Amino acid sequence: MPAAPVEPPALSIAGAVHVHSGKVRDLYRLPDQNLLMVASDRISAYDFVLPTPVPDKGVVLTRLSLWWFQQLADLIPHHVLSTDVPAEVAGRAVVCQPLAMYPVECVARGYLAGSGLADYRRTGQVCSVPLPPGLTDGSRLPEPVFTPATKAAFGEHDENVSYAEVAGRIGAPRAAELRDLTLAVYRRAETVARERGILLADTKLEFGARDDGTTVLADEVLTPDSSRFWPADEWEPGRPQPSYDKQYVRDWLTSPASGWDRASGAPPPALPAEIVERTRAKYVEAYERLTGERF
Repeated sequence: MPAAPVEPPALSIAGAVHVHSGKVRDLYRLPDQNLLMVASDRISAYDFVLPTPVPDKGVVLTRLSLWWFQQLADLIPHHVLSTDVPAEVAGRAVVCQPLAMYPVECVARGYLAGSGLADYRRTGQVCSVPLPPGLTDGSRLPEPVFTPATKAAFGEHDENVSYAEVAGRIGAPRAAELRDLTLAVYRRAETVARERGILLADTKLEFGARDDGTTVLADEVLTPDSSRFWPADEWEPGRPQPSYDKQYVRDWLTSPASGWDRASGAPPPALPAEIVERTRAKYVEAYERLTGERF
């Protein structure tokens, strides 16, 4: 029987009230009612939070998100109010505006991979969007597509849904707005990344609404946790692509070396030091190549 997911423990931060912990981030409410979002060094795979952290991962995610928010500021406002945070979470946290979050994961795909590839192989479509025949693992799509998913509870898996289902849930005007914003962000980011030798295969965005109804980009944005980044000079459709993310972790967990049976429902084992270091190096490399800054 699958093990019940356990929500990760949160830090005790003076003056802040813990609201929620996800697989990677912890959310706190501050005395002024704004939110403190903290990116931990936790890493997840196959819907489990692994027992071994990856050093500096939370700092990379936070700094890279802040950089992307700046690149996208003319397209859409973001939720970050300040980086002046308590000392114990300095560098890995932001103060952000409370929003009414839309109950949908907004995914844009420019290449075929992951659950999109699985959908295509089964139906010739992704989230009810028909695609041309003959595509393969890593194929570039004729144009980027919006392929939304449900927001899953902690320990559960997001499920791809059709655009019509999103429109039925949040209304046609808002669904159209989220689709158009998601594709605009993807196109901008894909161009920026490609200029730096990285292909943005797909990305997942989250949006919320301010009190006045303005739609705002929230959570993290365009990090190796929420996106597939591939080295452009190694792109070769027809096989899994090298990537700047936790692929080392996934590969080790499903190898005989880990001794873990994914189908058993048992939690994964601790990661070896070599896998942790390789994964950290990939996150840092993605940050440095995209931003042009030393980490």
